[in-house]
Amino acid sequence: MKVTIQDIANMVGVSKSTVSRYLNGGYVSEDNMKKISEAVDKTGFRSNYFATRLKSNKSRLIGVIIPRLDSFTAMKILKSMNKRLEEKGYQVIILTSELDKDRELNHMAKLHQQGVDGIIVMAVDITKENIALVNKLSIPILFTGQKNSLVKCIKINDIKAGRILGEHIKSKGHKNIVFLGVAEDDKAVGIERKEGFCQVFKDSDCTINFVETDFSFNKAYEVAKKAISYKPTVVVGATDNIVLGFIRYAFEKGYKIPEDISVAGFGGYDVGLAVHPTITTVWIDYEALGEKAAESIVASIELKELEEDVEIPLELIERESIRNLNK
Repeated sequence: MKVTIQDIANMVGVSKSTVSRYLNGGYVSEDNMKKISEAVDKTGFRSNYFATRLKSNKSRLIGVIIPRLDSFTAMKILKSMNKRLEEKGYQVIILTSELDKDRELNHMAKLHQQGVDGIIVMAVDITKENIALVNKLSIPILFTGQKNSLVKCIKINDIKAGRILGEHIKSKGHKNIVFLGVAEDDKAVGIERKEGFCQVFKDSDCTINFVETDFSFNKAYEVAKKAISYKPTVVVGATDNIVLGFIRYAFEKGYKIPEDISVAGFGGYDVGLAVHPTITTVWIDYEALGEKAAESIVASIELKELEEDVEIPLELIERESIRNLNK
């Protein structure tokens, strides 16, 4: 009977990913390392595993580099990505860049050295250094979240997402708007999402003021005072998490939402239903993005035809946080 990684995990009482890390030289506690080693020796699994790997010249491992462990978006994408990769017989090695470009590049090189079959990078930016390294490495590499014609990418249509929310807010009669956005280093969210939103108000008598934040709740809370100083009728956050930071500050200062200030965001985060009023948002199907990324990297590894121009679903979810000024 063929012994699997799951069998070893069950014998030892650890997760499948822990056994995988052990087999691939990753960190495992000393206690678990000893127990896994004994189980591997007892079953002869090590020889079976590496014999199969050498015979096929494939590790069945995919490296995934994410920006942060506390990112709602990254976790949504990762969940569906991992599920689809497991269905196709691959296992995931996860590393975090912590939004550090040098760290991201080092992780790409390190994963290649460890023998992964492909790498998926959840990118905040695609730099010339990224492109140079992709051309140097001998395995398929896919970027999600950003787009560059020189490398393989899958991303949402951020300009379209911005237009969707812009059209909705315009239809409610809002003309004094603050856009709480991120730095333009992030081309997709920092430039394209804002650009799509602003396109809707071109040649109108609306005023849009931009206040820079980052993706965190705390930073959005810090800059909320500046946003309110513009006396907006609506504040738009580049993500729902940014909106939450603004809401917290507004509530503390006695503002009512949406009576005094309306708010809206992007992402469709579940927490948007847990606050009052519930947050109007552009829902982004991050799970579909994860599935498509998994299918794309596997297709590249297995030299199969790739689907071009993948469209990730977007949908306006109208809730309670935008006041209709036309009434």
